[in-house]
Amino acid sequence: MTDHTPTPGIHHVTCIAGDPQRNLDFWVETLGLRLVKRSINQDDPSTYHFFFADAEGTPGTSMTFFPWENLSQGKVGTGQVSRTAFRVPDGSLDYWEARFDEYGVEYDDRIERFGETVLPFSDPDGLPVELVEVDIPEDDPTVPWTEFVPEESAIRGFHSVTLWVADPQPTEELLRTMGLEEVGTEQAQGDVQGDERTRFAAAGPVGKYVDVLPTIEGSRQGHGTVHHVAFQTPTDEDQAAMREAVQSEGLRPTAQINRHWFRSVYFREFGGILFELATKDPGYTSDEPRSDLGGRLVLPGEFEAQREQIEAGLTDVTIPRADSAEADN
Repeated sequence: MTDHTPTPGIHHVTCIAGDPQRNLDFWVETLGLRLVKRSINQDDPSTYHFFFADAEGTPGTSMTFFPWENLSQGKVGTGQVSRTAFRVPDGSLDYWEARFDEYGVEYDDRIERFGETVLPFSDPDGLPVELVEVDIPEDDPTVPWTEFVPEESAIRGFHSVTLWVADPQPTEELLRTMGLEEVGTEQAQGDVQGDERTRFAAAGPVGKYVDVLPTIEGSRQGHGTVHHVAFQTPTDEDQAAMREAVQSEGLRPTAQINRHWFRSVYFREFGGILFELATKDPGYTSDEPRSDLGGRLVLPGEFEAQREQIEAGLTDVTIPRADSAEADN
């Protein structure tokens, strides 16, 4: 039995993109997520950091991107999050296939996984993504954003991430330490034929699943790959206890780093994937009203004093709006 609070699940997933405008257009207009924060990479302020989420930026819903335009194309392989899956309401995959056809999105045939229907597809940078049909309960914490996609089909936060690692056992033990429980295994389909997929579940309602798959497929970080996956440790106390638990497993977590909308601890798990622990507070509405989320370039802390210089180095982008999209038709 652990002496720390188990993680409720995924907090956010951060990926690497190329062209920032193309990234915005796809994740906001095509997929219908809300741009809840437009900022910069705090470790590289010459690059944007975009946060796409539900209507309120609920923990467990935000897919974030560093659009490093000069980076080369990545290759998904061992030591990476290979796929990120989102929840969509039961019966909505017909809508999504029709939408993907309309927008020219590459997608694969539906598959069944652990009794659920999955629609695999790729974003414009080649990032592997999936939609998974689930029953959305009435008390679900996510709030659908309906500017481009109707509520009955809207993405409702994360379903799962799939981890590709050369040796699954140490990674699986770490997930148990973090409070996830093994809930099933089945033969993998698609990406890694013949290998066994092991599913772990956290206690929370959103982003609760982590699948582990063994592979020795070579990898390279770049456009179309995941940079890191963050797990919820809601309070500072939860995070400190989880950090200690991770450290006791022989890993080397960082000290807490203030990321303005949450406080973070980072470490590489045994298979080489970068994990983050992220607090719930202060959240995306701490510096912008809910009605204006993503409306301006937010520069955290000391970066505000460098606004003129930072803005001059960033590519101009336009946030997709439903009214302007209708006007173009």
